[in-house]
Amino acid sequence: MALAGRIRSGISFFRTISVSDARSSLIPSLRDYATASAQKTGNVKVPVALVGESGNFASWLYIAAVKMNSLEKIESDLSELVEAMKTSPTFSQFTKDPSVPRETRLAAIVDVCDKAKFAEPTKNFLSLLAENGKLKNLDVIVKKFMQLTTAHRGDVKVLVTTVMPLPPAEEKELKETLQEIIGEGKKVTVEQKIDPSIYGGLIVEFQQKVLDMSIRTRAQQMERLLREPVDFTNL
Repeated sequence: MALAGRIRSGISFFRTISVSDARSSLIPSLRDYATASAQKTGNVKVPVALVGESGNFASWLYIAAVKMNSLEKIESDLSELVEAMKTSPTFSQFTKDPSVPRETRLAAIVDVCDKAKFAEPTKNFLSLLAENGKLKNLDVIVKKFMQLTTAHRGDVKVLVTTVMPLPPAEEKELKETLQEIIGEGKKVTVEQKIDPSIYGGLIVEFQQKVLDMSIRTRAQQMERLLREPVDFTNL
């Protein structure tokens, strides 16, 4: 039960974390894309606030996809494209090469979309990225878009970093504890990451929140405390 106790002690930490609103400073061209392409079915809010330019692209694609009832198809198309980039270094390099003329990038993406029989919204979105020189960020944008689709389905992916794999019993206990923290109606999926550099303890990350209970961080905090000058006037 020690593991669950350590997680529960961090609940107040989770509740005090603020997340920036990704709806501010949104890219005008993508806003236009979402507005013009989507059916008028009311306001759609992103389930997780994302930050940065890639987060903005992912958020507006999500909004447009939900309004057009094309979320699953777009998700499938983008997953297929990212997988193709992994298996084809030439194609991956092409998307990231700034020397490729815009017209060439656009024509190539349209051709790829047509041959792969991607949905029209997917084709339009990728064409937008090609025109604006943002294909180089495609993998990051897709990753953030998948984060939104996962949250949309009620799934919560939790990344747990430890120095060695958790035994099945501890992983089960951790998952049950996280389920209590996150609440009912959500499906918790735990992904383990091994990092010997944290020395011990664990780091839990989900929904842009981080609970760091690693020995490395505690040691760093102790070191900073020991380096602070002592005020003897108050002794």
